[in-house]
Amino acid sequence: MKTKILFVCMGNICRSPTAEGVMRHMIRNTNLEATLSIASAGTHAFHIGSPVDARAQTAASKRGYDLSTIRARQIHAEDFRDHDYILAMDWDNLTLLQQQCPKQYKHKLMLLMRFATEHDEATVPDPYYGGADGFETVLNYVEDACTGLIEVARKRATQFVAA
Repeated sequence: MKTKILFVCMGNICRSPTAEGVMRHMIRNTNLEATLSIASAGTHAFHIGSPVDARAQTAASKRGYDLSTIRARQIHAEDFRDHDYILAMDWDNLTLLQQQCPKQYKHKLMLLMRFATEHDEATVPDPYYGGADGFETVLNYVEDACTGLIEVARKRATQFVAA
């Protein structure tokens, strides 16, 4: 059984596609492709169809992540049903998700940084209006949280196999 993860930020051009790209890379390196399905979306319709912000792509590329095929999309009602984890980058987006999410799926909503083990921050800061260092910070946080998320997914997969 596949675990489906959706990363969510405001416009789906910086943080959530970075998380998607990092997680895809980690999944390939840990042979979990058959176990995990990854996507990203935005709470707003600002950039639908747009590629990932060039600054995010540059920062990610320097660390070996390819974000070039990801295109922005807005979250859909079906996403709440179809994904096992819906991981917001910050409190504002988590609040928006909570307002849209049907009651029976609210347990799927959480902040990505709850899976981090090296950083104590609760949220991934929005780098959009800042400089290149903001995109490096996003990568640092996302790599940390995705590493923790991989461990959770690995344990979940083991539980399904044992059942």
